[in-house]
Amino acid sequence: MPMMVGKQAGGRDFRVRFVVISIVMGIALLLLIGRLYHLQIQRGAEFKEKGIDNFIKETRLPADRGMILDNRGRILVDSRPSYNVTLTPAFCQPSGKPKGYCLDEIIPRLATYLSLDADEVARVIEQYQRARRLERFRDFAVKVDVDLDSLDRFEANRLDLAGVDVVIAPHRRYRHGTLAAHVLGYMNEISGDELAGFEAQGTTHGYQLGDYIGRRGVERRFEGDLRGTDGTIKSVVDAKGRKNPDSDFLLADIDWLTPAKSGHNLVLSLSLPLQQVAEKAFERATAGAIVAVDVNTGFLLAVVSKPAYDPNKLTGRITRAELKAISEDPLEPLIFRVAQQHYHPGSTFKVVTALAGLEQGIISSTTGASCNGGYSLGKRRWRCHKDSGHGLVNLHTALAWSCDTFFYQAGDRMGVDPIADISRKLGLGRVPGLDLSPETPGVVPSVEYHNRITPGGYTKGLALNTSIGQGDNNVSPLQLAMAYAAIGNGGTLYKPQVVRRIEDGEGHLVRAIEPVVAGKLDIKPQSLALVVDGLRAVVNEPGGTAYSKRPKGLDVVIAGKTGTAQVIALGEKRVKKDQMEYFTRDHAWFAAFAPADAPEIAVVVLNEHGG
Repeated sequence: MPMMVGKQAGGRDFRVRFVVISIVMGIALLLLIGRLYHLQIQRGAEFKEKGIDNFIKETRLPADRGMILDNRGRILVDSRPSYNVTLTPAFCQPSGKPKGYCLDEIIPRLATYLSLDADEVARVIEQYQRARRLERFRDFAVKVDVDLDSLDRFEANRLDLAGVDVVIAPHRRYRHGTLAAHVLGYMNEISGDELAGFEAQGTTHGYQLGDYIGRRGVERRFEGDLRGTDGTIKSVVDAKGRKNPDSDFLLADIDWLTPAKSGHNLVLSLSLPLQQVAEKAFERATAGAIVAVDVNTGFLLAVVSKPAYDPNKLTGRITRAELKAISEDPLEPLIFRVAQQHYHPGSTFKVVTALAGLEQGIISSTTGASCNGGYSLGKRRWRCHKDSGHGLVNLHTALAWSCDTFFYQAGDRMGVDPIADISRKLGLGRVPGLDLSPETPGVVPSVEYHNRITPGGYTKGLALNTSIGQGDNNVSPLQLAMAYAAIGNGGTLYKPQVVRRIEDGEGHLVRAIEPVVAGKLDIKPQSLALVVDGLRAVVNEPGGTAYSKRPKGLDVVIAGKTGTAQVIALGEKRVKKDQMEYFTRDHAWFAAFAPADAPEIAVVVLNEHGG
């Protein structure tokens, strides 16, 4: 019986506890439901607004672009800090503002404060409208390298510019202004068409509108090496893009920082001191080119194209008026005269005719000619530059005195094709392959060429014009420099190059660039030796056309050739009347290598309209 009573009491206690627990749980559930009702229904709109007021913003960390150095590590191009104004699309349209607020209010204000032109405004609008999904939380550049006056205007009105920031980013600096400008190149903004082209290939390569890209010279050619990889930094911000003070704590469990990776440095073959000497020597010239090349490797040591542009201006702030003046200048400063233009080589080409005659066996060291001031073929007479004539000449004196008559005779005897054959062996008639800008192949006249191009077809007189570097014969200064280098080194034609190696930021080798042989001349050594002997006489023997201009006190024997190239037509140049006299002058050439007995360097100088 007592046991029965105990069991009944235990059952009542259990039921009581169950009821109590159920009541407590019910009350808790009711409270939870009430709380949820309060939060979701009564204050739902308020908390929804607060919820969307916190976002993760992703900011780009621009990579440092690699430096460009001369052959001894002296800095030619680096980057300096600049102020860039950026816009994040997601924060440019704050809650509570009318639709289109960013387009109608923010961007027009930026245009005023930053003095944006119509093209810049159009680009900002396009980039804002292109942003989708997560891209809306990534900033893009509105304007780079903002000047201090514009920055002051911007900062004074910054509170009215939702989603707009100022960041410090690297901006390209060309330390020596116009020096070697066509080799170095410049940078400017990538276009929408270019970006669309990348996207069509399946990747933007990390570019976006507003980014800068190499345009010419090594900046373009080695863009992939120089550029580096941008990083990102994530932060928690409110709807206006303001950083949450607890951002670092809130993002502690994710990778909020991806460091930028700097681009690689280019070490050029150019020598800064030699480049400066070349530029100084060409100060008085209006236009032209200088090329200095290592005859045993093909690497360029100095390159001048005049007039030049200032890459700092083309890469940075330049007005429409300044850009118009550059593009419409009749001297065409954007043209890389070293490789992009071709000219009649004049008497510098006589080495080609001499080699062709020697290889054909119609010229030898003892072959003579009598120059009485010209050469007659049929009813026409071709004039020698010395009206009174040179008298009896041979190969040695014909090169030294630049006797046209000797080479007319050689051209008449062998015709144009043997000259064309040697021209091609020397790399003429095809692009050299420096690949810093568009390159001209020049023109190598042949029988086939004249039958295709010249009215009436090929005649013997055309060979006479070609033999002295006139007629349709055209070469670039770079082609001529590589040809003279090949003659000087004994018969190896190299591809011209200007970058020796690529290094990382610590100076460790990433990639070495080796000399590239473009061809062997397949010309008898004795033929080359006879021509070199004549070139030595040009500079070092009385009567030589360069004898009076040879450097005094220089303990180096130079072998070279002067040349004057006639200018026949102005073509489509926009030339003012007062400029006509200049543009109708002949071009002046000098091509050389030294030391004459064991050449190390070849130099070609073209003084455009300097004759």
